[in-house]
Amino acid sequence: MEDNTDGSADRLASRLRELRVAKNLSLQELAARSGVSRATLSRIENGEVSPTAETLGALASAYAMTISRILAPAERPFQALIARAEQSIWQDRSHGFTRHIVSPPSGALSVEIIRCELAANQSIAYEKASVAGLEHHLIMLKGALSVTVEGEIHSLKEGDCLRYRLFGATRFETRRSAASYLIVLA
Repeated sequence: MEDNTDGSADRLASRLRELRVAKNLSLQELAARSGVSRATLSRIENGEVSPTAETLGALASAYAMTISRILAPAERPFQALIARAEQSIWQDRSHGFTRHIVSPPSGALSVEIIRCELAANQSIAYEKASVAGLEHHLIMLKGALSVTVEGEIHSLKEGDCLRYRLFGATRFETRRSAASYLIVLA
């Protein structure tokens, strides 16, 4: 769940409503595309609940855009330096998951860098790729992580790099220790 002490949950709710309206979709149509119930979508857009990582993944798939583009709109002017304090942070407290958008999406550049932390004994599953064929490079910074990409399981530890083009489902799982990793999208 997202921490709303700084108003970020309200901004995300507005952003999700704006995306749906811009795509000229009703809540029912978005529910059919994403697999997220109409009631849940309504509650998210009204700021009553925050989306989980899986829900954001389903919405990203429905809109054919990366989660980063949902969280940090690409319309911002190009900025060469992104200080740590300016990096967008989103949390799914129900999974002990934190997502830092280190290098946000930009119309001027094609790569996104995301730093993720997943608490011990957690699992996050995405049913399909947000953007089919997008190149991923996952670099383990600390801990261990099991990543299942389209049915193939990969066990990663500190320093390992997993490279893949994503078309289908993924699952990220930790065991006894938390995991910290970078994902580079190109």
